[in-house]
Amino acid sequence: MTNTFNLIPEPVSVTAQTGSFKITDSTPLIFGDDCQKAGAFAATVLNLKQDDASDNPAIALNLVDGDIPAEGYTLTVAPNGVTVEANDEGGLFHGIQTLRQLLPAGQVAERTADAKIPAVTIDDYPKFKWRAMHLDVCRHFFDVTFVKKYIDLLAFHKMNIFHWHLTEDQGWRMPIDAYPKLAEVSAWRESTPLPENRHEQDGKPYGGIYTKDEIREVVAYADSLGITVLPEIELPGHTIAVLAAYPELGCVGEGYKVRTEWGIEDDVFCAGNDQVFEFLEKVFDEVLDLFPSEYIHIGGDECPKVRWESCDKCQARIKAEGLENEEALQSWFISKVGNYLASKGRKIIGWDEILEGGLPAGAAVASWRGIEGGVEAASLGHKVVMSPVTHCYFDYYQSPDRENEPPAFWWPIPEEQRVPGGPEFWGLIPLERTYTFDPHDGVPEGFQNMVMGGQSNLWTEYVPTTSQAEYQTYPRGSAISEALWSPMPAKGGRDFDAFVGRLAHHLKRLEALGVNYRHPKEHLS
Repeated sequence: MTNTFNLIPEPVSVTAQTGSFKITDSTPLIFGDDCQKAGAFAATVLNLKQDDASDNPAIALNLVDGDIPAEGYTLTVAPNGVTVEANDEGGLFHGIQTLRQLLPAGQVAERTADAKIPAVTIDDYPKFKWRAMHLDVCRHFFDVTFVKKYIDLLAFHKMNIFHWHLTEDQGWRMPIDAYPKLAEVSAWRESTPLPENRHEQDGKPYGGIYTKDEIREVVAYADSLGITVLPEIELPGHTIAVLAAYPELGCVGEGYKVRTEWGIEDDVFCAGNDQVFEFLEKVFDEVLDLFPSEYIHIGGDECPKVRWESCDKCQARIKAEGLENEEALQSWFISKVGNYLASKGRKIIGWDEILEGGLPAGAAVASWRGIEGGVEAASLGHKVVMSPVTHCYFDYYQSPDRENEPPAFWWPIPEEQRVPGGPEFWGLIPLERTYTFDPHDGVPEGFQNMVMGGQSNLWTEYVPTTSQAEYQTYPRGSAISEALWSPMPAKGGRDFDAFVGRLAHHLKRLEALGVNYRHPKEHLS
C-alpha cells in the first residue's frame, strides 16, 4: 500500500498513476437517479453541475453490482476523467470524501477555483460497520448550526453514526408533546459548576431545548451525508430532570429539581410505578417518529438502587415478578422497554451496566468501563460496540500538562496507586492512545464477529463552548476514524509516526473547514 496523498483515514489500497485531472467550472458531474443524495453532496462540495450531455472530461458516480464490500468504493482518477464506484450510496459518499481530500487543502470546504488532483486508483472499504462519535448536549447545549458542523466532520472522516445524547440529570433537550413540562421545566437548571472548579457554581440559569423541526432538520441533514443519528434517552437513571417536572415518576414523589452538579444522582425512575412505563412508551412513540435509526440508545448506566431498596412499589415489583434483587429489577425494567421498542421494529443499545441482572434478548452493549462488558456481552451472543474510557473519552485531557490545557475531566490518582514515571491523574488520553484503539483488542477470536465497531464520546461537563468541543475532539477524531476504518497491518500495530506525517497535511484541511483543533505539538514541530 502506497499513500503519498496524506489521506485520513488510510485507504485499503492506494496506487499512484501518471498525470492528473483538472477540475474546472465546466467539468460535468454525472450520476443517476439511484444516487441522488451522493450526487447532490458532490455537486455542493465540488461546486459542479450535473450534466450527462457534455463531452468534457467528467466526474462520474456509479452504483454497480460487484464485489465491493458494504460502504466500500473504488476511486479512479485519470487525466481523462474521474469515476467513483460503489455497491451502495454510503460507499459513494466515502469515495467523494476521499476525492475532497485530494483537492488542495484550501478548497476542501468547497472548490472555488480550478484544481488539479493527482491520478490514482484507490480501493477502499471499512474495517468496522459501526463508526460513531457521540455528543452530549445536556451538560452544555449546542445549537443546530454546530450540531450540523459536528456531523460534517464525522462524514469527512468516513464515520457513519452520530450518537446524540439528548437527556440527562442536568437537562432534557427533546420536546415531547405528551409531556410539555419537559420543555418548560426539565430543560433548565438554576446553575452550573465552573469548568475550573466543579465544586463552585456560577449562579446563572442555564438550559435549552431543540424544536421538533430542528431535530427533523438535523436528522435529514445527517442523512444527506450518509450519517445515521442515534438518539439516547436515558433510563432508568440520570433522570432527575424528568422527575423535577413529573415528580410522581420517582420513588419519593417530591422535592426534585434539575441537577446543578455533575456526578450521579440517587433519584431515578420508580421501577414499581406503572406510570413510568406509560410515560416512556409515549416518549418513545415521539422519538421513533423523529429518528428512523435501527437502534435506540437507552443509556442504562450509573443507576443507583438506593431508592428502589426502600421503595414499597419497587419491592412489590420484585416480589410480583419473582426477581432476585434490585439488579434483576433493572434488567426487568430495561427488558420491558426493549420489548416495547422491539414491538415497533427497533432494537436497543445501552451502556454496559445493562448487563447487571441479565441482558435483555436482542440488546446491544456499548462497553465503556473497559472491554470486559463487551467481551461478556459478545460471549452471550449480543452485538457489541467498544467505547472504552481508556481510549475513547474526548472529555479527558490530551496532555499531562494541565496548566496549559483548557479544563477537562481528571481525577487524582492516590499516591499508593501511582506507577513510577506514570501519570498523576486519571483522565489523560493523548492522541497516540486513541490512534492505537482496536475494538477487537482483548476479545477472544471466536467472539470478534459480535463486535460491530467502536465510538468516541464527548461528554460536556467541562466543555461549555463549541470552540472547546472542537478542541477536545480533533485531531483525536481523525485518529479514531482511522482506527475504525483502516485495515490493521498484518504484522505489528498501527504506524503512529506515519499517521502523524499524514496528519501534518490533514490539519490544513481542518483549518480550511474552520475547526479549532488542538495542535499536537508533541509530535509536530
